[in-house]
Amino acid sequence: MGIFNRKLYSFMVRSFLGPLVMTLFIAIFVLLMQWLWKYVDDLVGKGLGMSIIAQLLFWSASTMIPLALPLAILLSSIMTFGNLGEHYELVALKSSGISLQKIMAPLIVMIVAVSMLAFYFSNNVLPFANLKMGSLLFDVREQKPALSIKEGIFNHDIENYVIRVGSKDKDGVTIGDVMIYDHTGARLGNTNLTLAEKGKMVMTADKRYLVFTLTNGTNYYERTDNARTKSNHPLQRTNFKEETQTFDLSGFTLTRTNEEFFKGGYQMMDVFQLKAAKDSLQYKLDSTKDVYRKTVGSNLYYYNAFCKNDTTFVDTSKALKGDLLSNFDQADKFSIVERAMNIARAIKDHVFYSNEDFKTKEKFIIRHEIEWHRKFTLSVACLVLFFIGAPLGAIIRKGGLGLPVVASVLFFVVYHVISFTFEKMVREGIVPAYIGMWVPSLVFLPIGILLTLKATSDSSLFDANAYIGFFKRIFRKKKFVKQT
Repeated sequence: MGIFNRKLYSFMVRSFLGPLVMTLFIAIFVLLMQWLWKYVDDLVGKGLGMSIIAQLLFWSASTMIPLALPLAILLSSIMTFGNLGEHYELVALKSSGISLQKIMAPLIVMIVAVSMLAFYFSNNVLPFANLKMGSLLFDVREQKPALSIKEGIFNHDIENYVIRVGSKDKDGVTIGDVMIYDHTGARLGNTNLTLAEKGKMVMTADKRYLVFTLTNGTNYYERTDNARTKSNHPLQRTNFKEETQTFDLSGFTLTRTNEEFFKGGYQMMDVFQLKAAKDSLQYKLDSTKDVYRKTVGSNLYYYNAFCKNDTTFVDTSKALKGDLLSNFDQADKFSIVERAMNIARAIKDHVFYSNEDFKTKEKFIIRHEIEWHRKFTLSVACLVLFFIGAPLGAIIRKGGLGLPVVASVLFFVVYHVISFTFEKMVREGIVPAYIGMWVPSLVFLPIGILLTLKATSDSSLFDANAYIGFFKRIFRKKKFVKQT
């Protein structure tokens, strides 16, 4: 019996591992294509090397594992038990006296291990991947587009230079009717112009410099370098047979930003760093609110109504008779009213901007709470979706990529919609993070338990004939009652 159990466990793990790896890579690939479609405008036309693109795709794919892994587990579990049911292997195992729970046992152990690895990945690897991807994507988006000098168009890509090429041969090197405006040295206006009939445009091997070798041209230089030339600008003209001009292209190379500037983001932290950052932000917010209360309280005399034991504020209107302003002359009335309006406006602006500042800080604290809970919800989602996929596959008894894909996508879309909706509610402060982030798992857990019970009792949950027979029996009973 022990040998049989070992063979059974080995068979179940091998049957599940293949679909899991396949569906995981498919899910990551689909999500990566969606990511490329989103950032295609930031990547195209910037002359990025293959190494940069490969790094960006690798780190981006790594950040998508938390979304792809639950979907892969759901789909692979449906496929595995669907294949077993379709080929009557599940029936053979049950007829041998092996329960569905025992058949699922090795996979449950495996999924628990995967969930633990998922937590480790989410807590340790994912922050590093987010840091690498975020910093590299920032540098790529800030990168200038690759230099492209086209015929008949003034090009401003090279700093302090404007270049126009009238014609360009098919070889991409020979050019004609060249015009170059030099604005280096803080020159104002078009005071330095080079014209040439033809030339060659070549980039150095390291792509750091662009070299123009011009022939049969003229340099025009209008001097404006001293006070005496303000009203009279002497023009210097120089003809040449051949001239070389070199342009620095270092601004077009990708420069990497120090990653230390990105480490303060909540997506780049583990659970301990998130907890410490959240507590620090909460302490600063509470301190700011205390200062706000004291500031507002010192300007509003009616604050005393909420602090009856505080004798600091005195209502001076009781010492005056009749209308408050009637005790003063016209000049003082105008001064008092104007000053009161200015104070009221200042307090109003202070209250408004303080309130907005509080909301911003509270939302930032909530983001840390969301990210903290997300570290754990990923592992729980893997477990819950497995207990939905495994019994669902045993019930539908269909393998392959047909019905299992439809069923898994349907369940995952519902799960994702619930997760997205409640996460948005948490961000808006409607629902606490410790509730909103766990709602999807709490909703799907009873479904998983129900499907497991139905699969254990060989329920015909998705058998159309069972429902047709049920309604036929109802109609027969009604017909019998009418006849009697």
